[in-house]
Amino acid sequence: MDAYQELVTTLALVMGVGWASGINLYAAVAVLGFAGVSGNMELPPELQTLENPLVIGAACLMYVVEFFADKTPGVDTGWDTIHTFIRIPAGAMLAAGAVGDVTPALQIAAGFVGGAMATGSHFTKASSRVLINTSPEPFSNWGASIGEDLLVFGGLWAMLNHPWLFVGAMIVFIVLVIWLLPKIWRLLRTVFNRIGRWLGLVKEEPALAQVGRVVDAEQNPQGQS
Repeated sequence: MDAYQELVTTLALVMGVGWASGINLYAAVAVLGFAGVSGNMELPPELQTLENPLVIGAACLMYVVEFFADKTPGVDTGWDTIHTFIRIPAGAMLAAGAVGDVTPALQIAAGFVGGAMATGSHFTKASSRVLINTSPEPFSNWGASIGEDLLVFGGLWAMLNHPWLFVGAMIVFIVLVIWLLPKIWRLLRTVFNRIGRWLGLVKEEPALAQVGRVVDAEQNPQGQS
């Protein structure tokens, strides 16, 4: 393998483990473990622990738990909230280990990249699920969850077999996240404001009353009757 190919392969692994961890950490760990054990991929020394049967078994077990939790409206949002503190650090750690036995500075840089990819994919997934859960029917939730699972497995397959293509796809993903997340957050703010008004936690003054008070203030600036 020439230097450029090795560089792209390592970059694909760094970005891939971070991105996949933000969506489905347990699937990512299980796939990497199986790939290492089967000989389809030579994992860096720092990631060879993933080949341990106990690690693979635990990842598969947690994937099954997440498979059902992620397809239950409401439960999936709680699950995503808890995993904010799991997926992002794990993605950074896996990415740092993906560069192999190199200088600490390069490992830290890889950890930053992996952590950023995990953060972007996690918050895109979690925030879009909140919006999907506003729909009363569960089918859109199931479709989104199954689509995410297929996306992770397909992405990891591309990472292992077509690293150049995968790196290009990750660059497109970064651009989409930068464009999409602000729009999703604005929609979420609207949803939370409506929920707050429905629960009585947020009080919104009628628009006519606001206009009337402004007019009174302009006509009577000194507060005279």
